[in-house]
Amino acid sequence: MTKKIILLTVIPFLFNFAQVKTDYKLALLPFSSQGIDEISVSTAESILKLEIEKQSSITIIREREINNALNSDFCDDIECAIEIGKKVQADRIFFCKIKPLGSNLILQYYLYDLIENKSILIEQTKALGLEDLEIVMKRIALSIINEKPFSSGAEVGTVVGTETTPFLKKSSSYNFGLTFGYLFPAYGYDDDNEKSFTLNAHFDYELPNYAIGLMMGARNGFAINLYGHYLFNASDFSPFVGTAFGFHWVSHLSEYDYVAGQVLDAKKESHGFELVLSSGLRLFRTQRFTILINLEYLITFNEYKDRAIVFTIGLL
Repeated sequence: MTKKIILLTVIPFLFNFAQVKTDYKLALLPFSSQGIDEISVSTAESILKLEIEKQSSITIIREREINNALNSDFCDDIECAIEIGKKVQADRIFFCKIKPLGSNLILQYYLYDLIENKSILIEQTKALGLEDLEIVMKRIALSIINEKPFSSGAEVGTVVGTETTPFLKKSSSYNFGLTFGYLFPAYGYDDDNEKSFTLNAHFDYELPNYAIGLMMGARNGFAINLYGHYLFNASDFSPFVGTAFGFHWVSHLSEYDYVAGQVLDAKKESHGFELVLSSGLRLFRTQRFTILINLEYLITFNEYKDRAIVFTIGLL
């Protein structure tokens, strides 16, 4: 049973490290815009370029080469963009249109592979005004790098305005939740190898790549600790590793030896400080709720030298 739990926790880490190849030359064409000031459009282009360069190894063809290929012509469709991409010997091209719709901005963008002669992305999204463009550009950069639709790039800190209106979207980084599962003794615990039910309360504060909090739980006794988790990404599917330190009162059969009603000798102390090593998953982090799947190894510094594995799942 323990081996199965470990496998279920470790396998997601393998998927997390699988990455899309990003060693190609990309031509970012000037945005086609209507009814929007040039400074805002230029700033949006600059944010997109910076995010791609910061988060990937994609080579972006210099703006001067693109402008020379355009030769002062206006390029506002994908066919024209493909021709410009061929002139600058790009592997792929990116082309974006921005148009106002009431108080909102509609963005339509294309990622085209010139080598394989096929479209990789054809996407449309909406920004709630110019102030929303910074986050939208960061999300488009993720879409380009990962070759995934815009909607799949929602992360903590990059949820756009149009995604905060549904009921389920997260509005705070402070979480309270309950998790439940089983404790599996590994050493000590009166040599009892039977699993026992555990119920934990979490008071949690979450950042894009870290989470810290207080845990109080019924774990074959009572435990309380302060924990920290390192989150490998800020998306809805976020593996983590972490540690915790606290105190654990472990329930043992008896603390004293009795003969004819008299206490002969006090047994070992069953309580002590505890170190916890953990790994797991946080799911749906951009929503109002988060599913927490946690695998922990408990090292209790008491005279019984209790050790245990705890597997829990719950909501924050």
